[in-house]
Amino acid sequence: MYAKMLVLRFPSEIVDKPIITNLVRNYNLTFNILKAQIFPRREGLLVLELRGNKSDYDRGIEYLKRIGVQVESIGQSIRRDEELCLQCGACTAVCPTGALHIKRPEMEVLFDPERCSACEWCVKACPAHAMRVTFDRNMEEEVLQEELA
Repeated sequence: MYAKMLVLRFPSEIVDKPIITNLVRNYNLTFNILKAQIFPRREGLLVLELRGNKSDYDRGIEYLKRIGVQVESIGQSIRRDEELCLQCGACTAVCPTGALHIKRPEMEVLFDPERCSACEWCVKACPAHAMRVTFDRNMEEEVLQEELA
């Protein structure tokens, strides 16, 4: 079984289509939605874990790209600023997936973006503000500005 955490961005033209249903029906994939946002007349954003055998997964990803969905590894949206990180380990205590963990005996905090679920708990726990999640901030701000105008 192959599984990967992804960020999917849907252009406004296809935001109302049953795309995830098609992944399940036509490509034998299962999913776990971690975050979803739809901005009316704008893009849709979906953070999910996608599972299936590797060949079905690859065919499903090809389908998404072919219809215009932007597919990103979740690691492209989660960042740790190494210069700001104090190596205090506060983030490791709240990380539900073990993406942030302490390497022993060195006591070094390591980050594995492939295991990250983008829950953002580390962002809140980090006293140095070294963790950043950026997959939807710009769109949220843009929509808010339009609503206020």
